[in-house]
Amino acid sequence: MLRIASLFLIAAAAGLGQTAPQTLTLSQAVATALQNHPRIAAAQNLEQAAGQRVVEARAPYYPTVNAEVTAMQANPLSRLGAGFITTSALFSHEGDGFTANQLISDFGRTKNLVASSSLQAQAASQTTQATRFDITFGVNRAYYGVLQAQALVRVAEETVKTRQTLVDQITALTNAQLKSMVDLSFAKVNLSEAQLLLIRAQDNLKQAFADLSRAMGQDVSPAQYSLLEDPTKPSLPPDADALINTAIQNRPELADLRLRFEASQKFETAEHDLKKPNVTLVAVAGALPYLDQSPRVAPEGYEGVALNLEIPIFNGHAFTAREKAAHYESLAANQRLRDLRQQVEHDVQVAWLGASTALQRMPVTAALVAQSQLSLTLAEGRYNLGLASIVEITQAQLNLTQAQIEDVNAGYDYQSAFAALQYTLGALR
Repeated sequence: MLRIASLFLIAAAAGLGQTAPQTLTLSQAVATALQNHPRIAAAQNLEQAAGQRVVEARAPYYPTVNAEVTAMQANPLSRLGAGFITTSALFSHEGDGFTANQLISDFGRTKNLVASSSLQAQAASQTTQATRFDITFGVNRAYYGVLQAQALVRVAEETVKTRQTLVDQITALTNAQLKSMVDLSFAKVNLSEAQLLLIRAQDNLKQAFADLSRAMGQDVSPAQYSLLEDPTKPSLPPDADALINTAIQNRPELADLRLRFEASQKFETAEHDLKKPNVTLVAVAGALPYLDQSPRVAPEGYEGVALNLEIPIFNGHAFTAREKAAHYESLAANQRLRDLRQQVEHDVQVAWLGASTALQRMPVTAALVAQSQLSLTLAEGRYNLGLASIVEITQAQLNLTQAQIEDVNAGYDYQSAFAALQYTLGALR
């Protein structure tokens, strides 16, 4: 039936002078989404930004060198009278030079900051992977949604065809005065309901294609595709308990929070290290090509090196507050990790139950379709023999339509539920 529907779409497009719908498989749809979707591009950009934070945190290991040019004009023999304590003499001069600063030791703070930023970068990589899984799951759900909508359109078209045949038959019998207008009226009402079902199914199909285009990250208007369906149904694991450990190991969201928790611990240690001394090497060198000094006694060049030891004593409890704030943020990160772990366990159980229920529905709905078809055949035979009323046959048609819809929904609900289960396990590719 899928092949017939695809050929019908191709023929219709050719008749309108349009290009035939492009054939699309699920793997092609996923590949297109992973390449085009803006959420993945945004996650990749944030991952690159996190990588630069590592370089930023590592920068204190290297010296900072600045070039400086100073030209100054001052009143002769003038002195500073206000401001910070500094060299008070002012004199006109022009100088060029360099200053260099090199951290010797901060007793582990920079090391912990680098470790924290590195873990944050790894967490950003896991966020990108989680985004890929989200997009892949969205494409799977939208793809099966289109297939389901197409199947329901076929059911509605077949229903309209069957009920139109009944209307034509009863119209001929009514014209021959073998059936009453009541029978014809019931048949036409039944046909109108089928036509409304077809209109709704066609509208749902258009919406399903729009959802698929959005899931694939396409900027253009929703495209019409000829989708290919895998006839095989994946097998369901026997229980959910064995799957929970797999989910805990594979889910990138959990790996993301684990890394962020470890990063918060490193940052807490780095904040504690603020209370430790800093040892810094400072070097200056340059020249004074012009100096308003007569006679000139200062040399034309200058250089100097200093080793500076800075010991924190008191700063209004700022370092203590920063350490405590980092500690509480670390505790919060641990609780978020614990909460997500519980949520993952819950999601695995719910997804497995949903897939199991959908799997159990499939043979039941198939049997329901077979029984409804048999009931309709018997009702048509009884009606043709004058042993049943039109109500019996219209009710049998309604039962068959509902059974076919349930059968279609059960099949694709299982496909979607199985994809949801694979997503909760971190195994959806």
